[in-house]
Amino acid sequence: MTTTVAEPSAATTAPRGTGRGRLVLSRLLAARGAVAGAVIVLLLFLLAFGGAYLTPWDYAAPDFSALHQPPSAEHWFGTNGVGQDVFAQTVRGLQKSLVIGLLVALFSTVLASVVGACAGYFGGWADRALMFLVDLLLVFPAFLIITIVSSRLKSAGWIAFVLLLALFNWMITARVVRSMTISLREREFVRAARFMGVRPLRIISRHILPNVASFLIIDATIAVGGAVMSETALSYFGFGVKPPDVSLGTLLAAGTGEAPVFPWLFYFAAGLLVLFVLAVNLIGDGLRDALDPTSGTAPRRSRSARRSRSTRRSHRPASRRKLP
Repeated sequence: MTTTVAEPSAATTAPRGTGRGRLVLSRLLAARGAVAGAVIVLLLFLLAFGGAYLTPWDYAAPDFSALHQPPSAEHWFGTNGVGQDVFAQTVRGLQKSLVIGLLVALFSTVLASVVGACAGYFGGWADRALMFLVDLLLVFPAFLIITIVSSRLKSAGWIAFVLLLALFNWMITARVVRSMTISLREREFVRAARFMGVRPLRIISRHILPNVASFLIIDATIAVGGAVMSETALSYFGFGVKPPDVSLGTLLAAGTGEAPVFPWLFYFAAGLLVLFVLAVNLIGDGLRDALDPTSGTAPRRSRSARRSRSTRRSHRPASRRKLP
C-alpha cells in the first residue's frame, strides 16, 4: 500500500517578499495621476533644456522684419514688439524657472532636515535656540525682505535670489521634522545605537533622517512647484531674474499689458507655468499615497467581478445559506 504525499498548492506556498522600494514603485505606477504628472514634468524638462536646439533663433536676438508677428512656421510662438522669438524666450524662461525651483527646493529641504533633526534629537537649549530662530523667520515678512535685499544684490546674479528664496522656505518643514525626530529618538534602534557609543551626528544621519525621508521627498517635490511660483511672482514685479536674462515671471510681466491684442506674448508662458505646477502637485499626491505605510496594497475588484460574486451569492442553494 503506497501513500502519495500531496504537493503544496500555489495558494499555500509563501509569496516572495517584496522590498519596500518595489512596493512603492508599484503603488506609484498604479496612480494614473502621478504617472501623468511625471510624464508632463519630463516633457517640460526636455523642452526646457532641448528646445533651444529646435529653433535657429536666439532668445535675445531680434528679427526686425517680424514685429508682433503671430505664430507661424518661421516663429512658432510668434514674436514680441522688438522682433524676439517668443518660443526661444519661453524655452529659456522655462529653463531658468525650473533650475531656480529645483535649487530652492533642494537647499530648503536640506536646511529643514538638518535643523529639525538636530532640534528634535538634542533637545534642551539647542532645541529652544533653533526653534526661536524658526519662529523669528516665520514672523518676518518674507516677500518684503526678499524684494528689499534682492534689489541690492543685482551684481550677485540669480544665485543670490535662489539663496534668499531658500532662506524663507524651510521653517514649516523643520518643525514637522523636529516633531518626527522627537518620536523617533525614543525608539529601540536609536537607544541601542546610543548605548553602543555611536556619535549623535551619525545617529541623525544613519537612523533619524532615513526614517523621515518619505516626508522629505514629498515635501521637496511640492516645494519645487511653490518655488517656481514664488520666483515667477517676484520676477513679475521686477525683483527676481534681471534682464537681459528671462524667466517665466519676466515673460508674464512683459506680456500682461499686450495680452488682449497679442495673446501669444502671455498665454504660452502662463500655460507652461500652470501645467508644471499641476503636474508637480499630481506627483506629490501620488508619492504621498505610495509612501504611506497605512495605504492598502490590495487592488480594487472590478465592477464585473463584484457583480459576478453577488450573483453567485444570490444563487447559493438554500441548504447552504445561513439561517437567521
